Amino acid sequence: MATAIQISPRGTITLPIGLRRRLRLDRKEHSVLLVEQRPDGIFLHPAITVPVRDLPAKRIKKWVKHDEADAGSVKIRR
Repeated sequence: MATAIQISPRGTITLPIGLRRRLRLDRKEHSVLLVEQRPDGIFLHPAITVPVRDLPAKRIKKWVKHDEADAGSVKIRR
């Protein structure tokens, strides 16, 4: 089902209340959406935030290692 919504001059959108309720986005724990750009448009999906202090140090180290590996493959053009 497609629903037309307006984008404000500031770039904000308001999802209709019925849609927010069906997707359970009207609850405090789902106040963040991830936006993914795709070839056919954009995709929004709910996300949760977790304080860094609540993440295991092992997981953070793994992410840092992964990010550093990705950064090493970046070519800078001047």
